Amino acid sequence: MLQNIRDNSQGWIAKTIIGVIVVLMALTGFDAIIQSTSNSRNAAEVNGEEISLDSLNAAVDTQRRQLIQQFGRDFDASLLDDKLLRKTALDALIERRLLLQGAHDAGMGFSDASLDQLILQTPAFQVEGKFDATRFDQVLQQQGMTRMQFRQRLKEDVLVSHLQATLAGSNFVTDTELQAFVGLDKQTRDFASRTIAANAEAVALTDDEVKAYYDQHPDRFMSSEQVVVDYVELKKDSFFDETEASDEELQALYQKEIANLAEQRRGAHILVEVNDKLSDEEAKAKLEQAAERLKKGEDFAALAKELSQDPGSASNGGDLGFAGPGVYDPEFEKALYALKKDEVSAPVRSAFGWHLIKLLDVQSPEVPSFESLKAKLERDVKAQQVEQRFVEAAKQLEEASFEASDLSQPAQELGLQVQTSGAFGREGGEGVAANRQVVQAAFSAEVLEDGANSGAIELDPDTTIVLRVKEHKKPALLPLEEVSVGIRETLAREKAAEAAKAQGESLIASLRKGEGSGEGWKVVQAAGRSQDGVAPEVLQKLFRMAKPGEDGKPTYAGVSLNNGDYVVLRLDGVSQAEAELSDEEKTSYRRFLASRAGQQDFAAYRQQLKEQAEVERF
Repeated sequence: MLQNIRDNSQGWIAKTIIGVIVVLMALTGFDAIIQSTSNSRNAAEVNGEEISLDSLNAAVDTQRRQLIQQFGRDFDASLLDDKLLRKTALDALIERRLLLQGAHDAGMGFSDASLDQLILQTPAFQVEGKFDATRFDQVLQQQGMTRMQFRQRLKEDVLVSHLQATLAGSNFVTDTELQAFVGLDKQTRDFASRTIAANAEAVALTDDEVKAYYDQHPDRFMSSEQVVVDYVELKKDSFFDETEASDEELQALYQKEIANLAEQRRGAHILVEVNDKLSDEEAKAKLEQAAERLKKGEDFAALAKELSQDPGSASNGGDLGFAGPGVYDPEFEKALYALKKDEVSAPVRSAFGWHLIKLLDVQSPEVPSFESLKAKLERDVKAQQVEQRFVEAAKQLEEASFEASDLSQPAQELGLQVQTSGAFGREGGEGVAANRQVVQAAFSAEVLEDGANSGAIELDPDTTIVLRVKEHKKPALLPLEEVSVGIRETLAREKAAEAAKAQGESLIASLRKGEGSGEGWKVVQAAGRSQDGVAPEVLQKLFRMAKPGEDGKPTYAGVSLNNGDYVVLRLDGVSQAEAELSDEEKTSYRRFLASRAGQQDFAAYRQQLKEQAEVERF
């Protein structure tokens, strides 16, 4: 058979068929292959401008990060639909590109100098009211952006914002439109209401009705999906008893501790700055004159208040307080530490100008004894060993669990016990199941469906676990006996609401015929659109009702409340506002109406851009 096929493939018919296929590929497939290759790094093309896959991936990551921040640390990111995220992110990128193209077509721009000023003035990048480059980089790092990426993004944001503001700012409101809106907004209505209560206790239900509801809505009575997991827990504290601290290690750490205890010196100074008004020689000469006055017995603090140009210390007699090494200018510090108490230095040049320095006091550090620190030193030495042992053991646990078919072997290797959790669902549970990472791992496809052990999960800095699903309880229909009480309550509420509505609609029909009763009405005069004491759904229905006719007869309508009650409404009259508006009120109304119209215009503009654009998604 195979030989027959091979022989026939050498004939002229086979060669003809192959030739036709090659020609078709040349005519139709080659361009497709080239296009596919050229667009392999692009997500879409908008009016000839490309949106890269990198941009899309970054937008998806940003969107995911924002959702996690919005819903909190315990939010299960695995619940996010990646396809939906990518579609939403790509839609946003396409719309953004269209708006940027619209801004460029309108001749809009934003200079780099203006962009720099905007960044410098952004409060998020400031420390104590001043721009801080370190803070700037920290914020960008949190957002996963470089400086150039942020600048480009900010520039685009400004352009889109200017475009929107330009469209919104082109709107105006006429006096007629203003008066018409104010008339509607300040309109009041005289009405009466009559509530027909839904009485669930009066509803009688049969077992057959309960069973029928149960059969018709099985999805409402399913048990939640749950798992029970086995896990091995590694605790950092368990390694402390296995470590030792030698005397040599303790002594070395002790010497390091006391070496950091530095002498504190309290200095005072008189500063004369070198600037455009005072040369270096003139500043030094001025300070030398002050030194002569000190030699004649004048008080240092008084001279500092008179002469010193350091605004932070002059008013305190030049007192700088206590400080240790590394705080002051090197030349200043060298001179300060060369002085004895109450001694004044010769003029000293620093980066700030010329100084006279006085040593006011010295605080020698209190050196604790080795015995008083021994317990702390021992903990510190052991902590370093424990940290290393813990990291190594956690790595060993993860590797052993990856290779094992269950958790008994990893537990045995590290001398641990296999523990079992209680049943918990995707919303979490008690014990280890209270940790969101545990829940995510337990319900991951790799662990739940493939039956694998999880990777190492850090519950906290001192605890790591590895888990495995022991039991998977899939959703199942709960027995009727367990849910019958709830079904009866639901059915009773529904039937009571239906009965109240039917009674209310019957009453409305009678009232419209002039046959209704005049009893049981609650009358409200001149009710506004935000009337206190009236349910929002009642007000919404009330202001949608037709006005009473010219014959003065009221109009009727009804509305169901969330609790099942039915409210019958009788509209007796409508009053238009006649009060004159103040200039402030007019300005407020105009601003609101213009803003609303601007938003509508901008939405229409975006829709127009989409309809006219040539967009290709890859």
